[in-house]
Amino acid sequence: MQGTGAWERDFVTKKKGGLLPLLAALALAAPALAQEDGGSLAQSGTPPERTSILYTYGDEPCPEAQEGEIVVCAQQPETERYRVPKELREELKEDEAVGGGSWASKVEGYENVARASRPNSCSPVGSYGFTGCAAAALRDWFEARRAP
Repeated sequence: MQGTGAWERDFVTKKKGGLLPLLAALALAAPALAQEDGGSLAQSGTPPERTSILYTYGDEPCPEAQEGEIVVCAQQPETERYRVPKELREELKEDEAVGGGSWASKVEGYENVARASRPNSCSPVGSYGFTGCAAAALRDWFEARRAP
């Protein structure tokens, strides 16, 4: 099917010619349809209903709603009255020391990391790795005595 016949060309142009006025009429009518009376809150000028969200503590009663008002109450225990809300509290990490630890512990940690590749390390890695086995045994012995 090539679609180059005269009848097909006339049909397409007539079809497009029939759609163009319809699209123009819809484009002109759309803004008029969008402007309804009392459509949005900003155009009508009436304020929304009042909504109150309250937290009550202990045995406090929830306040009664007035006309046109919505009251949402959440009951909390008395122990939470003067505390920072749970959403804002930060939990301390158990494994991290407060203040980041001492400089001595940081140096000791770096020393332990680098020890495997230095001489006197008692490991198969690095130069002179076998020479530090006695020193490693002494370090382990002192640590065992220091531990309670």
